[in-house]
Amino acid sequence: MDTRQDELRRDLDATLQARKELGKEYEDELVDSFMKRLDARLDARVERSVAQRLDGDEPRPYHDRHHRSRRQSWGKRSGSGLAVVSLAFGIPLTAIAASPESGGFAGLLVCWAGIVGVNFAAAFGERRAREDRRPRGDWD
Repeated sequence: MDTRQDELRRDLDATLQARKELGKEYEDELVDSFMKRLDARLDARVERSVAQRLDGDEPRPYHDRHHRSRRQSWGKRSGSGLAVVSLAFGIPLTAIAASPESGGFAGLLVCWAGIVGVNFAAAFGERRAREDRRPRGDWD
C-alpha cells in the first residue's frame, strides 16, 4: 500500500513541478490529467476489490460478519415502529373521522378498526416469518 501512495505522491509532485514550469495557463490541463490518472487508479482498485469479493477470495470485514444491516435490524423493530407511526397518524385521522361530516362515531370506529387491523396483520406476518426461520426439531 505504501508503494501506491508513494507513486501517487510522485505523480502529484510531478504535476506541481510541471505547473511551476509551465505557469498558470496550463493549470487546468495539469489538474485534469492528474485527476484522470487518479480516477483510473481508483477504478482499478474498485474493480479488483469487486472481483475478489465475487470470487470469495477476500475475507469479509469484521463489521459485515458480526453486525446486521440496517434493513435487517429495522425488520426486527418494525412492530414497535409501526405502532408508533399508527398512533401518530391515528390522532389526526381520529379528528377527521369523528367529525359529523365524516360519519361521527361510526367513522371513528371504522378508522380505528383499520388501524388495529393493519397493526394486527403486521404483527401476525412478523410472527409467521419468525416461525418460518426457526429451525425445526424432531418433535415439530
